[in-house]
Amino acid sequence: MKLRKTIAWMMCVLIFIGLVGCSSAPMSGVTGDGTANEIPPKEEITVNTGTSSALPENRKLVQTVNMNVETENLDIVLQQINDRIAVLGGYIENSNIQNGSTYNGNRNRNATVTVRVPSKDLEAFLNKIDEVSNIVSSQKTVEDVTLNYIATESRLKALQAEEARLLELIAKAETLDDLLTIEQRLTDVRTDIEQVASALRVFDNQVDYATIHLRISEVKEFTEVVEEENVWQRIATGFIKSLESIGAFFEELFVFLVVSAPYFVLIGIVPLVVFLIIRFIIRKRRC
Repeated sequence: MKLRKTIAWMMCVLIFIGLVGCSSAPMSGVTGDGTANEIPPKEEITVNTGTSSALPENRKLVQTVNMNVETENLDIVLQQINDRIAVLGGYIENSNIQNGSTYNGNRNRNATVTVRVPSKDLEAFLNKIDEVSNIVSSQKTVEDVTLNYIATESRLKALQAEEARLLELIAKAETLDDLLTIEQRLTDVRTDIEQVASALRVFDNQVDYATIHLRISEVKEFTEVVEEENVWQRIATGFIKSLESIGAFFEELFVFLVVSAPYFVLIGIVPLVVFLIIRFIIRKRRC
C-alpha cells in the first residue's frame, strides 16, 4: 500500500515539473490575446580571420566608349565639346581634323578625337554629346582590373620591404665584397620599384579617367535610325538612294567639265594649229 502511494506521489511531482518547464519556455505561435509571438531570427556574423582574400569594396574599372556621331557644323560641335571638357576637368588626348576634298568626291569634313574625362562624369559627358550631335553608333566596354591592380600593389610593397632590409644590411656590411653585392641588389630593386610604381600610375589614370574615342562627321543630312523595313520599303528606299547617287554623279561631272574646260580648249587648239600648219605647207609646195 505504501509503495503505491510513493509511486503516485512521484508521478505527481514529475507531471508538475513538466508543466512548469513548458510554461517557462518561449513559444512560437498565437498568444492568448490573439497576437503572433515570433521568435526573432539569428543574426549572421562574419568573422574576419585575417586571411580572407575578399576584394576591396571599390573595384578598379576601366571604361572605354567608341562613338560615331554626325553634325551639320563641325566647328560648333568641337567648340561645345571643348567647353564641356573644360567644365568637367578632362582633357583631349589627341585630335585629328580632316577637311573635305573635291578630289575624292567627299567635300564634308570629319574629326577623330580621343577625350579623357573623370570616370564619375562620363555619363554627363555622353549626355552632352547626345545633345549637340546625332549619334549613329555607340559602344561602351568596362574592364575590371582589380586583381591586376592588387597584384601590382602587393609587388610594390614587397619590393619596398626588400629595399628597407637591404639598407639595413648595408649598414651592417663587414667586407667590401658584401657591400658591393648588396648595393647592386639595391639598385635592381629600386629599378623594379620605379617600374611597378609607374604601372600603378597608369592603372590609376585609366581608372580615374574614362576614355572616349569620338569620330565626328559633318553631313548635310543626318542618318535616320529606322526600324526594320519590309521588302517594298527596302525597294523604295534603295530606289531613292540610287536616284540621289545618280544626281550626285552628274553634279560632280558637271563641275569637273566646267573646271576642266581650259584643258579641253587647249587640247582642241593644238591639233587645229598643227592641221593649219600642215595645210599651209602643202599649199606652198603646190604653188
